[in-house]
Amino acid sequence: MPKYVIERELPGAGALSAQELQAISQKSCGVLGEMGPKIQWLQSYVTDDKIYCVYIAPDEASVREHAQRGGFPANSVARVRSVIDPTTSE
Repeated sequence: MPKYVIERELPGAGALSAQELQAISQKSCGVLGEMGPKIQWLQSYVTDDKIYCVYIAPDEASVREHAQRGGFPANSVARVRSVIDPTTSE
């Protein structure tokens, strides 16, 4: 199943409280539950003004549908083609 990185522009994201992040997470999980098991949220990285999310999904359309249903921005959706890390250099 393909993996995607989603860039969500959300000014002030880094200042969101734990409760606000929890509410966003709960909304996302609720939508994922409605959409079925083929789309999965792996993790997200919160920066000052953006949230970068990693999903497994059958296609980009599913990722965008999740964003639309949840009311989340999906400014950029990119399919991951490879994963590298320090061990790749060995």
